[in-house]
Amino acid sequence: MRAGPSVLGIVPAGGEGKRLMPLTADRAKPAVTFGGTYRLVDFVLSNLVNAGILRICVLTQYKLHSLDRHVTTTWRMSSLLGNYVTPVPAQQRLGPRWYLGSADAILQSLNLVHDEQPDHIAVFGADHVYRMDARQMLERHIESGAGFTVAGIKVPRAEASAFGVITPACDGSRVKRFLEKPVDPPGLPDDPAKVFASMGNYSGGIAGESIVSPGCVIRGQVTGSVLSPGVIVEQGAVVQGSVLHHGVRVGRGAVVRNAILDKNIDIPPGATIGVNPERGRQLYTVSHNGVIALGKGRAVA
Repeated sequence: MRAGPSVLGIVPAGGEGKRLMPLTADRAKPAVTFGGTYRLVDFVLSNLVNAGILRICVLTQYKLHSLDRHVTTTWRMSSLLGNYVTPVPAQQRLGPRWYLGSADAILQSLNLVHDEQPDHIAVFGADHVYRMDARQMLERHIESGAGFTVAGIKVPRAEASAFGVITPACDGSRVKRFLEKPVDPPGLPDDPAKVFASMGNYSGGIAGESIVSPGCVIRGQVTGSVLSPGVIVEQGAVVQGSVLHHGVRVGRGAVVRNAILDKNIDIPPGATIGVNPERGRQLYTVSHNGVIALGKGRAVA
């Protein structure tokens, strides 16, 4: 038996990397070289492995050959101990679509969580250059009893529009709200010229096979879903098998099933999405296997 809680590392690495063109013309962003033979993905993998997180899935998508080859030839763990670092290409398990973002990548890859059955997961971005003790973060998360813990770092308030910004509660132990690339966010109480920028690194337990990011307000029922920061699910609402992006609000008593909702969508109280397949096809974009997709800011009757 493994000592202590089991942890599965998940590294979303499927972005196109447009901001690093032309370096990403022939490779995924995490595969861009850094300091000679190293790649950007090596930073996160080193942080996780040195923290004792030895079972890691790297979720890949665009221009993945270089990244896959680097991970499989460089990061060789002891299979006798059940450890691994493995690239996992987009599998389209929920229909013929690519990942729509990190949250959707995790939802489409929940089979990895089901197979491994870890006590906790550590979701860390693949293209950051930094050094961090992920074990320290995980231990603090377990001690706190929180559903999810997010890592943040202070940055100048003038640079906030490039980041997701965390507004902490007064005691500093909880996320009060999450602002996606705000133009004019409030500064920190003890340092008004700075804000907490999310590093995109999360630690969390597995409950109801859902992944709920910090900054969400959950008063209803959420199962088998992935919720980005800033999602609100009101009392009596039900969310099943769905991906909800930043700023989505599900009103009191509303039902959302098998849907992908882009940013800033407001589901009115009592509304239903994915409950009546025939009505869904009349109103929304629906894949052949019944997954509904709503674009950013889409009005819902």
